Amino acid sequence: MIETHLKPGERLDGLSSQNIYIIQNPDMFSYSLDAILLAYFAQPKGKGRGITVDLGSGTGAVGLLYAPKITGIVKLVEIQPELAEMSQRSIVTNHLQERVSVVNRDMNTIFDDIKPGSVETVLSNPPYFPLNATTKTNIDRHYELARHELTIDLPKLAQIANKLLKNNGKFYMVHRPERLTDIFAAFAERKLMIKRVQFVYGKAGREANMVLVEAIKAGKPGGVRILPPIIAYTEDNAYTSQVHEILYGDVWNK
Repeated sequence: MIETHLKPGERLDGLSSQNIYIIQNPDMFSYSLDAILLAYFAQPKGKGRGITVDLGSGTGAVGLLYAPKITGIVKLVEIQPELAEMSQRSIVTNHLQERVSVVNRDMNTIFDDIKPGSVETVLSNPPYFPLNATTKTNIDRHYELARHELTIDLPKLAQIANKLLKNNGKFYMVHRPERLTDIFAAFAERKLMIKRVQFVYGKAGREANMVLVEAIKAGKPGGVRILPPIIAYTEDNAYTSQVHEILYGDVWNK
């Protein structure tokens, strides 16, 4: 029986394949399939004894779901105090206080807390939408920060990831396929060499709506692998067997 303290409007969501439970408040922001697939896609380096940083962690979903795959520590970096506090209670709920912690800070100033060049793996599910003259942002501030590049954009995110990582450390990100040109440009300029790409499709026969990317700091150019696609839903709007196994199957690190 999981015991946790929920505030009004909150709920506890779980992922049985990882035995992880996360506190969420739909009135602020809730994680979705992109966060789960990013945590699944990310591959620990060796036995995963190094530091992992989840940049823009929100409710902590990506870092918490990734934590069972490794033995090292995880730092959740989140600018919004309400979400950071929610993440901290999720850490306690999952009895991960010895390995997972929250840093409530703007990631642009994270180097006061995390030493440059000390991180083995960086994870990020960043805001997808750039700001321009025609951008219509959400009235709710929590959603604005989660969806739109208000405090961080792709080039700056790539710069921060590069500075955090050790040489040959890995950066994992989920984003939108229409931003691929921006992603490749931002990563290449900051010596983050893309090595694996996997597209996610809502349903078979449709355009991809997500892309998962792995890059290595100071890696050798070339050698990009395009993995088989992930199809999320059947025509009847049920999870495909592929996604059902990710959500409800064996523990990922077995």
